[in-house]
Amino acid sequence: MGITVETTPNPRALKFTLEEPVGGPATYTDAATADERVAPILQMDGVTSVFMTANFITVTRSEAATWDGLTAQIVAALTKSFEPSTPEV
Repeated sequence: MGITVETTPNPRALKFTLEEPVGGPATYTDAATADERVAPILQMDGVTSVFMTANFITVTRSEAATWDGLTAQIVAALTKSFEPSTPEV
Protein backbone atom coordinates (compact mmCIF):
# COMPACT_ATOMS: atom_id res chain seq x y z
CA MET A 1 0.00 0.00 0.00
CA GLY A 2 1.32 3.41 -0.89
CA ILE A 3 1.08 6.18 1.67
CA THR A 4 1.89 9.76 0.73
CA VAL A 5 3.14 12.06 3.49
CA GLU A 6 2.56 15.81 3.16
CA THR A 7 3.18 18.82 5.33
CA THR A 8 0.28 20.97 6.49
CA PRO A 9 0.11 24.66 7.42
CA ASN A 10 0.56 23.48 11.02
CA PRO A 11 4.24 22.46 11.47
CA ARG A 12 3.19 20.04 14.23
CA ALA A 13 0.86 18.10 11.88
CA LEU A 14 1.48 15.81 8.91
CA LYS A 15 -1.08 14.47 6.44
CA PHE A 16 -0.88 10.77 5.53
CA THR A 17 -2.88 9.99 2.38
CA LEU A 18 -3.86 6.37 1.78
CA GLU A 19 -5.11 4.62 -1.35
CA GLU A 20 -8.45 3.77 0.25
CA PRO A 21 -11.13 5.45 2.38
CA VAL A 22 -10.34 5.53 6.10
CA GLY A 23 -13.75 6.54 7.44
CA GLY A 24 -14.55 9.48 9.62
CA PRO A 25 -14.59 12.31 10.02
CA ALA A 26 -13.33 11.67 13.51
CA THR A 27 -10.69 13.09 15.84
CA TYR A 28 -9.04 11.03 18.56
CA THR A 29 -6.76 12.05 21.42
CA ASP A 30 -6.88 8.87 23.51
CA ALA A 31 -5.86 5.41 22.31
CA ALA A 32 -8.37 3.76 24.65
CA THR A 33 -11.34 5.32 22.84
CA ALA A 34 -9.84 5.61 19.34
CA ASP A 35 -10.65 3.63 16.23
CA GLU A 36 -8.61 0.42 16.60
CA ARG A 37 -6.80 1.15 13.32
CA VAL A 38 -5.25 4.39 14.63
CA ALA A 39 -4.97 3.55 18.35
CA PRO A 40 -1.35 2.35 17.93
CA ILE A 41 -0.40 5.78 16.59
CA LEU A 42 -1.85 7.50 19.66
CA GLN A 43 0.30 5.23 21.84
CA MET A 44 3.49 6.59 20.24
CA ASP A 45 5.50 9.04 22.32
CA GLY A 46 4.87 12.57 21.12
CA VAL A 47 1.57 12.01 19.24
CA THR A 48 -1.25 14.16 20.61
CA SER A 49 -4.10 13.62 18.15
CA VAL A 50 -5.24 11.79 15.04
CA PHE A 51 -7.87 13.10 12.62
CA MET A 52 -9.24 10.77 9.96
CA THR A 53 -11.58 11.44 7.04
CA ALA A 54 -11.99 10.54 3.37
CA ASN A 55 -8.69 8.88 2.38
CA PHE A 56 -6.30 10.63 4.73
CA ILE A 57 -5.20 10.81 8.34
CA THR A 58 -3.64 13.87 9.94
CA VAL A 59 -1.37 13.24 12.91
CA THR A 60 -0.43 16.03 15.31
CA ARG A 61 2.65 15.79 17.52
CA SER A 62 3.52 17.56 20.74
CA GLU A 63 5.77 20.60 20.62
CA ALA A 64 8.61 18.64 22.25
CA ALA A 65 8.46 15.76 19.73
CA THR A 66 10.07 15.73 16.29
CA TRP A 67 9.07 14.02 13.07
CA ASP A 68 12.45 12.23 12.86
CA GLY A 69 11.68 8.55 13.30
CA LEU A 70 8.07 9.24 14.23
CA THR A 71 7.03 9.55 10.56
CA ALA A 72 8.38 6.10 9.69
CA GLN A 73 6.64 4.57 12.73
CA ILE A 74 3.33 6.14 11.69
CA VAL A 75 3.64 4.91 8.09
CA ALA A 76 4.42 1.40 9.36
CA ALA A 77 1.41 1.45 11.71
CA LEU A 78 -0.92 2.70 8.97
CA THR A 79 0.38 0.12 6.52
CA LYS A 80 -0.29 -2.65 9.02
CA SER A 81 -3.72 -1.33 10.03
CA PHE A 82 -5.03 -0.58 6.55
CA GLU A 83 -3.44 -3.29 4.42
CA PRO A 84 -6.09 -5.26 2.59
CA SER A 85 -6.89 -8.56 4.19
CA THR A 86 -6.35 -11.62 2.07
CA PRO A 87 -9.15 -14.16 2.09
CA GLU A 88 -8.32 -17.59 3.45
CA VAL A 89 -8.33 -20.37 0.89
